[in-house]
Amino acid sequence: MGREAVAGAFADIRAALAVLNAEVDGCGAEPFSAADPLAGLADGSLDILAAAAAVEAGVAGLKARAAMKYADTAHALAPPGTPVQAQEMAVAAEIGCVLAIGPRAASAFLAVSHALTRTLPLTLAALQAGTISWQHARGMADEAATLDAAGAAALEAHFLDPDTPRPAGAATIGEMPAHRFKHKARTWRERHHPESLEKRHTKAVADRRVEYSPDQDGMAWLTAYLPAHQAMAGWNRLNALAAQGPHEARTLTQIRADTFAEAILTSGTGRGSGDSPSVPADTSAGAGAGTDPAGLSSRIRAQVLVTVPVLTLMGLTDEPAMLDGYGPIPASMARDLAANGADSFHRVLVDPRDGAPLEIGRTSYRVTKAMRNWLRLRDGTCPFPGCSNPSLDNEADHLLVWHNGGTTGISNLGQPCPKHHKLRHTTGWKPTPATKNQPPGWTSPTGRHYKSEHQDWEPPHWPSLSCRP
Repeated sequence: MGREAVAGAFADIRAALAVLNAEVDGCGAEPFSAADPLAGLADGSLDILAAAAAVEAGVAGLKARAAMKYADTAHALAPPGTPVQAQEMAVAAEIGCVLAIGPRAASAFLAVSHALTRTLPLTLAALQAGTISWQHARGMADEAATLDAAGAAALEAHFLDPDTPRPAGAATIGEMPAHRFKHKARTWRERHHPESLEKRHTKAVADRRVEYSPDQDGMAWLTAYLPAHQAMAGWNRLNALAAQGPHEARTLTQIRADTFAEAILTSGTGRGSGDSPSVPADTSAGAGAGTDPAGLSSRIRAQVLVTVPVLTLMGLTDEPAMLDGYGPIPASMARDLAANGADSFHRVLVDPRDGAPLEIGRTSYRVTKAMRNWLRLRDGTCPFPGCSNPSLDNEADHLLVWHNGGTTGISNLGQPCPKHHKLRHTTGWKPTPATKNQPPGWTSPTGRHYKSEHQDWEPPHWPSLSCRP
């Protein structure tokens, strides 16, 4: 039936959209709930949102397949001798015009579509089934791009193969935002890439740089590409410095920007972060030359949590360590941080048998500190769905509140960020039970349950027999 069938199918889709829009407006044939129409409409709207997301994903999978089918037929129909690059440009131009997107966006869309239809069958199937979004699929394609066929297959199998063991209470990749999945996929890729992270990092360090880009309204971007531990420590230090006083009119975001500008443009002797809503007046090119920007506030130190496999620390393996808030880092960087990190870094050793935390440095002898550090290790970030707030900024919280009989034990503690801690105590959002190894999930005011994201612990690598003492 060809075009007639396609036109009929999309006509049915448009008719279905009209029905769904009427339901959202509360104009359906019957209410979602006769007993409580308003609550029923609220709950029904969430049902529509969830189903619409699944349909959007299915449509995205259809677009990817249609784009690649067009590309294949266009190449087959091209006159003999047509340069491959020219043909690819022509295909991207046609796709871009049909979808009303620019050339770069069209090329990127075709690259992801090619990966999905050629090398990532599980990802495409999940997209078409509506269990992951296009953003998740794009993240998978990005992380698989530098892997060989076997590596790409192992990557998507780890996250999408139903036979891969995973905790029952852990959120699937489709149940977490795409940016959180991309972090997990990047972590897996760094651990399992055929070329060691140590070698790749050595090459990448040579590309460190600072970039400047003008923007609108008299503003500009100044960004730095740095080794992960330097960037993470710098970001954490900015957060530590960005304290809001009782009369502070600026937001935390504005204070960070002002503190950063003061650090790189002055010696740090100008007005502090709580005194002025603007950048210090002395912004000459020579300001601060030959001085220590740390003078901005030498009393404030950034904290970074580094999880190091004990065999890596001993120099017997080069397995990557984990930098809290970032992900895998090279073994040499971890050993340097463990040896020279001073007060800014807390070393965490892991058991060589199963990857479980083994020892939480000597700076945290008191039980309360050890428990807090265990929570940081267990959860990684705030356990609220989709939250990326680093563990060092979060707050310990009783899941079953103390005055209702809750105990102070790991299985009854969460570590939500300040925003979601407040959400828990001021709205109907409630955490669900946790264990010593699994963070809590959450139940919304409508009664829907959302699983938490779990960390992907792996047993450390053992050294080869020739390396053992």
